Amino acid sequence: MCGIFAYLNYNVSRERRYILEVLFNGLRRLEYRGYDSSGIALDADRTAPAPFSSASPPDAPYAGAPPLVFRQEGKIENLVRSVYSEVDEKDVNLDAAFGVHAGIAHTRWATHGVPAPRNSHPQSSGAGDEFLVVHNGIITNYEVLKETLTRHGFTFESDTDTEVIPKLAKFVFDKSHDEEGDVTFSQVVMEVMRQLEGAYALIFKSPHYPNELIACKRGSTLILGVNELSGQQNGKPFHDVKTLTTNGKPKELFFSSDLCAIVEHTKNYLALEDNEIVHIKDGSVSILKFDPHKEKPAFVQRALSVLEMEVEQIKKGSYDHFMQKEIHEQPHSLTTTMRGRLKDGGVLLGGLKEHLKTIRRCRRVVFIGCGTSYNAALAARTFVEEMTGIPVTMEVASDLLDRQGPIYREDTAVFVSQSGETADTLLALDYALENGALCVGITNTVGSTLSRKTHCGVHINAGCEIGVASTKAYTSQIVAMAMMALAIGSDQISTQARRNAIISGLTSLPSCVSEVLKLDAEMKELASSLIDSESLLVFGRGYNYATALEGALKVKEVALMHSEGLLAGEMKHGPLALVDEILPIIVIATRDACFSKQQSVIQQLLSRKGRLIVMCSKGDASTVCPNGSCRVIEVPGVADCLQPVINIIPLQLLAYHLTVLRGFDVDQPRNLAKSVTTQ
Repeated sequence: MCGIFAYLNYNVSRERRYILEVLFNGLRRLEYRGYDSSGIALDADRTAPAPFSSASPPDAPYAGAPPLVFRQEGKIENLVRSVYSEVDEKDVNLDAAFGVHAGIAHTRWATHGVPAPRNSHPQSSGAGDEFLVVHNGIITNYEVLKETLTRHGFTFESDTDTEVIPKLAKFVFDKSHDEEGDVTFSQVVMEVMRQLEGAYALIFKSPHYPNELIACKRGSTLILGVNELSGQQNGKPFHDVKTLTTNGKPKELFFSSDLCAIVEHTKNYLALEDNEIVHIKDGSVSILKFDPHKEKPAFVQRALSVLEMEVEQIKKGSYDHFMQKEIHEQPHSLTTTMRGRLKDGGVLLGGLKEHLKTIRRCRRVVFIGCGTSYNAALAARTFVEEMTGIPVTMEVASDLLDRQGPIYREDTAVFVSQSGETADTLLALDYALENGALCVGITNTVGSTLSRKTHCGVHINAGCEIGVASTKAYTSQIVAMAMMALAIGSDQISTQARRNAIISGLTSLPSCVSEVLKLDAEMKELASSLIDSESLLVFGRGYNYATALEGALKVKEVALMHSEGLLAGEMKHGPLALVDEILPIIVIATRDACFSKQQSVIQQLLSRKGRLIVMCSKGDASTVCPNGSCRVIEVPGVADCLQPVINIIPLQLLAYHLTVLRGFDVDQPRNLAKSVTTQ
């Protein structure tokens, strides 16, 4: 849920001012992951203090001045202002140049301890900041470790689970020095890892090991970026990372929770695997594979990948907010989701090709996800059943784990996650793997934990999504799962005509999305009429029950208005009691098999003097709302299974404009973060 970032320059002179801005910009790119508080750590001036000076007393644990550590509550810009203010007060030289320098940074979404400087990262080992750590994840056994370290004389200053990590590192370091003498940075980190339980990505910095950084991970994403400044790597997309970094040439090295924070610096990257330790020393990168059952780790050779992302994707461009930009990008994102996959009247999904026969023989398909991803799977469920003839069940990942619901070897479990790092979804994946199911991943993030752990899957290729409220990933997920259904059912002659019609509908879908985006001004006007409402109900059924859930979720997430998505068939079993002239109600009544039933729902709501807003297919306004008895939103008609892609867009626009008009933060809604890596 947090974002961690690090920058190390080697054999290239960089001023402290430049280093600060690299760290700040890295945090800005990661701020969607958490924005309760933030912090950075960088080196003090290299000039050695005079012997026995106050800066370096005879019993000092290391030579030189301690690192400069800054922490601040609130968003990144609060930290930026605070740092420059402190720098002025302490007369820190921003023009000081470093041929080698290692800096770390963190933006936090609070899980243990309120947002406050003392709970912000980097967390410290204590006086002198001998070890500093930035952390994304949860340490589940921190209370036991805290008790043990307290008995050994350590004092804790924060409420975080993270603080045990640097203190444990100091404990290991001190003990090793007493017993064995010298100990390497990687040995210290390995012993720390041996004691930790939970999910984490960690970056360590220590004045005992100047100009070195160590990163490790278990469960949480961590990326290494390499920018060789000689320029000789051009045209060579894949390198052994060890060979590339041991050449002594000028280079910049980065660690990041997400690719979007390194794309402006380099396109050469490596996604760390679980239990890997990356040690940067003297400009060289060593990768070790940690095994808790072995005393010594194995050295690993890894190749760099080339990032297929442009800097423009992580900028707002002409838009005011990322959410607005991402809503309007959907014609393009849907095109990229389908690019190269609709061929010769069929669907080709390379990631599933080798497993289609197994899926066709399975007893059932189980869709597993959380939040928006769950809603996308729900939107695709009916079509998957229709095309494949296989029963489909839905599971919220956390509920599946709580119940320990049955998953069988004959099942195909489909895990849906935009980030590919959602904690509950990954734990459910581990559970399904243990039970022998075939596991399929649907994700937007290449190299994510989900894409690595599943047997096969589909990348939705929606592009970088920075707004916390998912928009373009939702529609791309629906399209990806529709294509999956077409691929699985491609061996059935009886559904050939239906498949051809859907494939034709998919090719024209981006243009229909462009058309529905023209409702932007109308949705802004509607939002202004709802600005003072306290609640909103959204009724849907069939394919559009998921649309009702997702539309209500968007309003809830960003506009901070109570909203509920309801199954229209359940209206008479309770929700009807809420209907009056004040409560706004959106009814989704586009043309499909449920259209006549939705007409009946509209009539019942009108008879109770409900304040109705009806979404219908173009030309149906007079049919669904005779005599102009309610407000109508007309949308283009497409194939019924693709209609949720069209219908959600006016609701996304409505949520966006409601948020702006109500004065709330669109891209960083209260208490939420983008990548939910905690349970």
